[in-house]
Amino acid sequence: MVTGIEHTAIATPDPMKLARWYVDHLGFVINWQPPNTSTVFVKAPDGSMLELIESRAPLPGVPAMREPGLRHLAIMVSDFDVMYRRLESAGVKFLTAPEKVHGNSLAFFTDCDGNILHLLHRETPLA
Repeated sequence: MVTGIEHTAIATPDPMKLARWYVDHLGFVINWQPPNTSTVFVKAPDGSMLELIESRAPLPGVPAMREPGLRHLAIMVSDFDVMYRRLESAGVKFLTAPEKVHGNSLAFFTDCDGNILHLLHRETPLA
């Protein structure tokens, strides 16, 4: 029986650099580094994890939002305005302006590798 998603892997030219970005900007912690690899696992405060693995070559470009495949990770926050201002003041590149849709606050931004993240606060969680 499936109980959930334990982690999502992101390939990157520099796993530790990307790990530090998630630690510094989003409050993740480095929770495991397998021996003899450059792989780094980072964990969010809610326990969800990212596995950052070394890529063989850089991508030729960042895929557009609607191309096939994984397009973004939604980052849930308790206070949207505070987190948006914090990221903005840290120089994070936002792809969209903040907006409110059906009571939900959201904006899209990128990490230091250009992966698309979705800053999100839901007034009412999805059922």
